[in-house]
Amino acid sequence: MRTRFRIIAGLFVFAALGAAVKPDGARWWSYVEFLASDKLEGRNTGSEGHRKAAEYAAAQFEKDGLKPAGEQGFIQPVKFVTKELDESKSSLTLDRNGKSQTLKLGEDAIISTRVDLQPLVEAGLVFVGYGLTVPEIHYDDLAGLDTRGKIAVYVTGAPASLSSELSAHYQSTKERSAVLRKAGIIGAISIQNPKHMDLPWSRIAANRLQMSMALAAPGMDDTEGVQIFISWNPAHADVLLSGTGHSLDELVSLAEEGKQLPRFPISGKITARTSVRHGAVESQNIAAIWPGSDPKLKDEYVAMSAHIDHLGVGTPVNDDAIFNGAMDNAAGSAALLDIAAHLKETGAKMKRSILFVLVTGEEKGLLGSKYFAAHPTVPAKSIVADINLDEFLPLFPLKILTVYGVNESTLGDDIRAVAGQAGVKVAPDPEPARNIFIRSDQYNFVLHGIPALMPAFGTVKGSPEEAALRKWNAERYHAVSDDLSQPVDKPAAGEFDLLMAQLVERIADADAKPAWKPTSFFKRYGTN
Repeated sequence: MRTRFRIIAGLFVFAALGAAVKPDGARWWSYVEFLASDKLEGRNTGSEGHRKAAEYAAAQFEKDGLKPAGEQGFIQPVKFVTKELDESKSSLTLDRNGKSQTLKLGEDAIISTRVDLQPLVEAGLVFVGYGLTVPEIHYDDLAGLDTRGKIAVYVTGAPASLSSELSAHYQSTKERSAVLRKAGIIGAISIQNPKHMDLPWSRIAANRLQMSMALAAPGMDDTEGVQIFISWNPAHADVLLSGTGHSLDELVSLAEEGKQLPRFPISGKITARTSVRHGAVESQNIAAIWPGSDPKLKDEYVAMSAHIDHLGVGTPVNDDAIFNGAMDNAAGSAALLDIAAHLKETGAKMKRSILFVLVTGEEKGLLGSKYFAAHPTVPAKSIVADINLDEFLPLFPLKILTVYGVNESTLGDDIRAVAGQAGVKVAPDPEPARNIFIRSDQYNFVLHGIPALMPAFGTVKGSPEEAALRKWNAERYHAVSDDLSQPVDKPAAGEFDLLMAQLVERIADADAKPAWKPTSFFKRYGTN
């Protein structure tokens, strides 16, 4: 009899053995241990450590009988241009009322190299509220403002009149850059709402000199035309707002109430001088297929994705300079490897094929998934869904799944069904202001019309589990402490992996392929 796993009364069961087996997560953790080891030096995109991680993942897929789906075996090469700011030759000044104030890079503000910086930019300033233009609800923060040739200053977030989906979409780099270009704006200064910052400014500043990257392939620069982009320390925002009659405290209070922000000119101008070192690297996406069994449906693919890159080596903290990225995102990559191993163990024969995609360059701006979604290694219209695993954080027992995108497509019905069988609750995004749905790799699949979800461990508001998640984000997110020494609930991770395997099996065996809900904002991109 062919061995299959299923979920009964909250227990994962191997049917052919006739005995309930609670997963221990040991195999998952063995993958994490390799991917997050010091010898891979943080798996920075284009690095030797990343190449070793890619080769390791490819070898595991091959061992488990998956078919190569890259361009060179399991590998899809991805070429990048690199950019590093030379701060010793760069400067930022605020000129106002005949006086010039030199700003301290890292303390007052940070110049981002994710745009194509111009060597010299001198421009006036205008505060544009949230800086959003949303045609669907006739909302336009830039209407009536003198913006041409200016640098727009905005506070992150959106008014309450926007749904979380509209808010997230129009705060994406692509949409925001398009709005700036249309308004004749040449640059932007972003002030994060301090109530919703993922990282403290000190850690953002410490990582500011990380090499940034852009895809070398033509036509894939979403920021074209933006000459300067600056992140401003919220603690120093009133230096920028001086003389306007407004303070950041006032603006944040309005934002927390969901109200539209005022818009106003800011006297003075910003002068930015920048020196950027350019280079080139090649990195790796990894793609593998577990073939389906149906003569027709096997040519459709349920994708599972996770990013395998992290931040590499940075400034030492307590003599540790390696950003191991154990939970972000060796954990997600290891989950895909674990699920592939489950398929081999169970001899799973699903109607549709499963496409495993480990992508590079997520930490550089979702670039590996952007490249794969635009240049898939299977026919573009054949990918019917994407389940993306990123930083799912198994810090405690699995009782609740937070599922980003749960209400957008029929995939939400699928995950509710399989989670319900396991006694696990499903909850939507509890903090839409953080824009998580556009900040991980599933979003690039969504932009190509592919329904997608991103599940993670969820919590109840005010619970010890919620406190544990917040503590992890405060202390370990994008920090060298996201390493193998941190406490992790390995059995819970094993249960999560089996639940994800059950989910993709359900999707792959369904008569109909997934579809956007009629009310979904994202159905505008079509459905493959």
